[in-house]
Amino acid sequence: MAGQGIQRREVLRILGTAATAAHFPGFSKWAFACGHVGNAALQIKPASYHPQFFTASEYDVVERLAAIIIPSDGTPGAKEAGVAEFIDFMVASDPEAQYPFRMGLAWLNAHSERIAGKKFLELSGEQQMSVLEPLGFKDKARPGEDDGRRFFSLIREYTVTGFYTSEIGFKELDNPALKFYAESPECPHKDDREHRHLSQAKA
Repeated sequence: MAGQGIQRREVLRILGTAATAAHFPGFSKWAFACGHVGNAALQIKPASYHPQFFTASEYDVVERLAAIIIPSDGTPGAKEAGVAEFIDFMVASDPEAQYPFRMGLAWLNAHSERIAGKKFLELSGEQQMSVLEPLGFKDKARPGEDDGRRFFSLIREYTVTGFYTSEIGFKELDNPALKFYAESPECPHKDDREHRHLSQAKA
């Protein structure tokens, strides 16, 4: 349910803070993909994460939303990557994001109670999807849900960014050009160190 693309300017802004987040010792799961190779293994992570901004109930909703946006479908998803931890740290570090997130979460619970009689986390998985689909897809949008669509777009952007800047999410990209190496990879042409075969191929 990742939906449409993320705004480039917003990605760059979040990436800048993500680099700072890499030094935060409180993450139990999330780890910055661009951290120095080897250091992550030496860092002792806490057994559990303690939210820096969200209340416990808010954090549970954020974690559920992230898991819906990037589910664990045969490969690790947002939950395994600790994306909720990333989102909480990012929001705690950005006062401008705090009001939209807090109001968005309050709106989601109120909206869920209004249309289904229960708070969002009390709904079944199927009911949760029926609440979120009109917020995430333009062709299913309903009148009077503009605030919800803005909030879902916001948390989707943070989720996608948090996932693909994490070690787990970065590996999912599976692009050799984006891989990090502890040292330069050894040349595979051991029998032709001067690469004469390349010039012969062109000829």
